[in-house]
Amino acid sequence: MRRIAIITDDPGWHGKQLCLAFSERGYAAEYVSLTACKLQLTVTELPIVIPGFEQELPAAVFVRGVPGGSLEEVVFYLDVLHALKILGVPVYNDAGAIERSVDKGMTSFLLQHVGLPTAMTWVLRDRDAALAIAEQQLHEGHYLISKPLFGSQGEGIRRIEKTTDLLWLTSSRGIYYLQRFVECAGDGYSDVRVFVINGRAVAAMRRRGISWLNNVARGASCECIELEPDLAELAIAAVNALKMDYAGVDVIQDADGCYRIIEVNSVPAWKGLQSVCEINIAQHLVADLLGRYCVQEKLC
Repeated sequence: MRRIAIITDDPGWHGKQLCLAFSERGYAAEYVSLTACKLQLTVTELPIVIPGFEQELPAAVFVRGVPGGSLEEVVFYLDVLHALKILGVPVYNDAGAIERSVDKGMTSFLLQHVGLPTAMTWVLRDRDAALAIAEQQLHEGHYLISKPLFGSQGEGIRRIEKTTDLLWLTSSRGIYYLQRFVECAGDGYSDVRVFVINGRAVAAMRRRGISWLNNVARGASCECIELEPDLAELAIAAVNALKMDYAGVDVIQDADGCYRIIEVNSVPAWKGLQSVCEINIAQHLVADLLGRYCVQEKLC
């Protein structure tokens, strides 16, 4: 039986769903932490040492999470993923896609570069300049969102509504990421998560938050929605701009009715989406990985 490595430090529900989907297609999946991998550049046949795969590299690697850490640690984890791809092991999503999407500054740049609608954004080093931008936006009647450059599930995000809030304006290890707050259409707070796999929008849900943060991990409710063509095309274009196998794209409809891309997630959770949609997302992900990248699957 061919074996797959699922890169994660917290398998949980998602890991179990992926293992079941791989098993249904005749593959065994094993959890691997990048913290336990190493490059062994000696005379040995395998220059990458992966626990459980000491004799043979996995048939493919499914990335469910990259650990945090120092700059050197994170670079090393990505080095392992880069090296696996160089050695011919399919990596889904690969290190390049993760690098482009985990960095909110680069994500915003790439979306803007290809002309996709997103929120007005500033990324800079100088605190005085960041404060000046924030004060000017507040003076013009706009709220701002301050985000860590790296982060997920709403951690470290603050909304700046008045000048006294500037006391809480903090950098992400020396870098300020500021984004104009987008007021959503309708009552309350909501956005849309579109799940894209191999250039196709397969499912979508509306998330309604109990505050302006619409993360499921922070209590937002989920409801399945029918994908409008314009919304699907926008999400697909965002994933193509970042060159990703799959992604969760967060889109908000502003007060004028226009869609704006808020986030593009290369390691998206889908438990909330799965709870309200009929398709089995893990099965779709596994089918795409094996169908496009694993020779044995293509020949079957």
